[in-house]
Amino acid sequence: MTLPPTFRRAPRPEHAAAPDAAQPGSVRLNKRLADMGLCSRREADEWIERGWVRVNGQVAAMGTKVTPQDRVTVQREAEAAQAQRVTILLHKPVGYVSGQAEDGHQPAVTLINARSHWHGDASRIRFSPAQLKGLAPAGRLDIDSVGLLVLTQDGRVARTLIGEDSTVDKEYLVRVAYDQVTENVQAAFPPERLARLRHGLSLDGQPLKPALVDWQNPEQLRFVLNEGKKRQIRRMCEQVGLKVTGLKRIRIGRVVLGKLPVGQWRYLDAHEAF
Repeated sequence: MTLPPTFRRAPRPEHAAAPDAAQPGSVRLNKRLADMGLCSRREADEWIERGWVRVNGQVAAMGTKVTPQDRVTVQREAEAAQAQRVTILLHKPVGYVSGQAEDGHQPAVTLINARSHWHGDASRIRFSPAQLKGLAPAGRLDIDSVGLLVLTQDGRVARTLIGEDSTVDKEYLVRVAYDQVTENVQAAFPPERLARLRHGLSLDGQPLKPALVDWQNPEQLRFVLNEGKKRQIRRMCEQVGLKVTGLKRIRIGRVVLGKLPVGQWRYLDAHEAF
């Protein structure tokens, strides 16, 4: 994969679109670009600063507000820069944190290098250290959990997975114990408590959305969630008397962990979407 080209900021004409006073129905230009699905707000600000965005034919200034009637266009340089952004799927091992280093534990991004790139990756994208710039987790996976973790440079992907309006579900396999029972837990666990896991619990003073929870085998539950509060599954299990002894995320939306080995990673392919 070639490094993204370096673009100079386009010269701003004398009559550049300047920030406008608020008009009925107006929104900030960066929000309009994000709502169009072109980029994140942060990326939109970068495009505007580089002179890659025009409003009604004029180069836009930072802070510009637009109405539904305004015509917003982006330069090809913006499209080229966006095409260079990568999304990485990592099989996170136990002992790594999803985000920044904490309590002496390394962040998962430190596992992204040429040596740990899975040989079964079919994307044909070549690894470059430049891909680490701005690479951030789109969602959390606890330090003592394993499985699929998404790291991305693409604000559109981050918004899809962790935006306020995200509807992407996530699937987990959760090994549990009940009181002193570690084998055939399903037989010992009261059905009414399983019903509470599916719907009826609250965390942080807020009721949880209904979840799909069923037995995968006598010692392991399968969870499908449409939200992602901190340590949600472990805290849900605690409320019904279960102790989580192992947790693995196997799917995010339409993207599955599959055969990706622990500690290795691959690129999100062009034909894949969450």
